[in-house]
Amino acid sequence: MSTLAVQLTGTGSLTRLALRRDRLMMPIWVVVTGGLVAGGVGSLEGLYGTRAQRAELAASMTANSSMRSLYGPVFGDSLGGLVAWRFGTFAAVLAAVMSLIIVVRHTREEEETGRQELLSSAVVGRRAPLTAALLAALVANAGVALLITAGLAGQGAGGALALGLAVGGTGMLFATTAAIVAQLTESARLAKGLTSAALGLAFVLRAAGDAGNASGSSVLTWLSPIGWAENVRAFAGERWWALLLIAAAVLVQAAVAYELAGRRDVGMSFLPTRPGPAEGRLGTAAALAWRLQRGTVLGWSLGFLLGGLVFGGMVEGAADIVGDNERTREIFERMGGQSGLTDAFLATMVGMFGMIAALYAVGSVLRLHGEETSQRAEPILANAVGRVRWAAGHLVIAFGGSALIMLLSGLGLYLSYGRGLGPILGASLAQLPAIWTLAGLAVLLWGAFPSAAVAGWGVAGLCLALGWIGPALDLPQSVLNVSPFGHLAKLPGGEMAWGPVGTLTAVAVALVATGLGRLRGRDLTTS
Repeated sequence: MSTLAVQLTGTGSLTRLALRRDRLMMPIWVVVTGGLVAGGVGSLEGLYGTRAQRAELAASMTANSSMRSLYGPVFGDSLGGLVAWRFGTFAAVLAAVMSLIIVVRHTREEEETGRQELLSSAVVGRRAPLTAALLAALVANAGVALLITAGLAGQGAGGALALGLAVGGTGMLFATTAAIVAQLTESARLAKGLTSAALGLAFVLRAAGDAGNASGSSVLTWLSPIGWAENVRAFAGERWWALLLIAAAVLVQAAVAYELAGRRDVGMSFLPTRPGPAEGRLGTAAALAWRLQRGTVLGWSLGFLLGGLVFGGMVEGAADIVGDNERTREIFERMGGQSGLTDAFLATMVGMFGMIAALYAVGSVLRLHGEETSQRAEPILANAVGRVRWAAGHLVIAFGGSALIMLLSGLGLYLSYGRGLGPILGASLAQLPAIWTLAGLAVLLWGAFPSAAVAGWGVAGLCLALGWIGPALDLPQSVLNVSPFGHLAKLPGGEMAWGPVGTLTAVAVALVATGLGRLRGRDLTTS
């Protein structure tokens, strides 16, 4: 048997295990990502039913640098071309996020929890776990590509296939990026953070390049993998050779990841964690929680401040986004309120920041679950530290950190827009009851049903999807109200509704109290 075959022994079994473990998460990601693009045909056709309307939209969006930075330039005025412009970039980002989660989950996270060491004691080759993780990511991205291709085939088979391959290929590119980072770091959280930072940099490079160049040929755009996917130009004279750039990057990064995987032991990394001082300086459980989460808080804070600065600069061009199209104006008003397009645009941005901040809050809460399953909580609780006191340190960071990053996003919007500090900050803080409700649900799931704690991610993702694409798909308000964000007043510009704020805050408090109560009465989990 060849050396390569030995190193890949057990790949099939590990791949089946990975697919089984992701049997709920993966289909949801695939359907949401692929459905986002496929469902865009109906919504855009209702908005721009004639070729003249589509041509006018394409011209106005290409001339608007703010919109180019957000979505990219419009390369074609066909219905398929507009779908590729409006949803292609964000579908590629979603595929990338899905892929990095899958790969880190089945590589570094398995090693961090000790499960990989147990599996490796059987007949498992050195590179089999990495191969299984990449194959799982390949299955997911192939599903996304097939769903997009099938959903857009009626607009042109060539363009549909090109867009599907561009989105799926971007997902695989960041899957291999995550595979490299997983070899370099000791922590799954750090691996996800670094890969997410690489994805964020790619988006910023593409946005900066497209903002300054309407043809998509800026050097900055070509430095970004997301820019490569954009320049496939689906439904606009496809550039099939741009897919070769993505394929080449996938192969090169996969080769690097395989080389690194063969040069380290299970559980080890090339960038080991820096050892702490000989004498500890952390005297409380809350201080330890802050030490564990301060990097995450800093990263989210910086990202939200920069995001506010970027989107605040787009406010003045809000009127150019819709022109005279009343249907588009209605969508913005549904997403962001009824009083004035500028206020509606600001409210839309604040709402999007709120839904993304919910991901931070849920992740911060679920850090408790990670501490528990990795058995790092037991030494702390073996001292004179109660379970509620231990959990409270992390929860203060989750709930207080979400307030901090929302304030910073509002500050960024104000600094870039230049007007309305009070209303913008107030609108940002008004999102907190909905954010805290989702965080409270995560506390309940972890405290009462620890094996289902990761479902908190699914609920937060569902709320994000409803807020993002629900208005564009003209979903009824009853469906949008499934998300706690659907009950909040659309600020700035709207009228403050204190009833939902009080109700959601009370629900969040009840969820946290119930979750902590159940925590006190159950055994700690180890997996």
